[in-house]
Order: sequence, then C-alpha cells, then structure tokens
Amino acid sequence: MPVLRAAGIGGSILAILALVIFLLKTVIGFIAFLTGAIKILIVLIFVALLVFIGLMVLKGFRGGRGNKE
Repeated sequence: MPVLRAAGIGGSILAILALVIFLLKTVIGFIAFLTGAIKILIVLIFVALLVFIGLMVLKGFRGGRGNKE
C-alpha cells in the first residue's frame, strides 16, 4: 500500500505540474496575440493618418488655386 500511496502523490504532483505548464504556455500565447494585434492596430492608424494628411494637402492645393484666380 505505501507504494500505491507514493505513486498517487507523485502522479498528482506531475498532473498539477503539467497543468501549470499548459496554463503558462496558453497565457504566453494570448499575450503574444494581443501584442501582435496592438502592433497591427498601430500600423493601421499610422497609415490612415498619412492618408488623411495627404488628402488635406491635396485639398489645400486645390483650394489655393481657386482663390488666386
């Protein structure tokens, strides 16, 4: 009986250790996903800002030509 009790305790410790490792891998993967999503969002905002500035510059050039005539 002591052998079965020792195996039960050892098996429980191994199972808990496996669950903790799996949880940490999942959390690290989730954090990596979030940082990737934030990076993509920052790039999209930057591109939208450049497009908006370009449109404002073109609008200014067109408005400036009309006022001079």
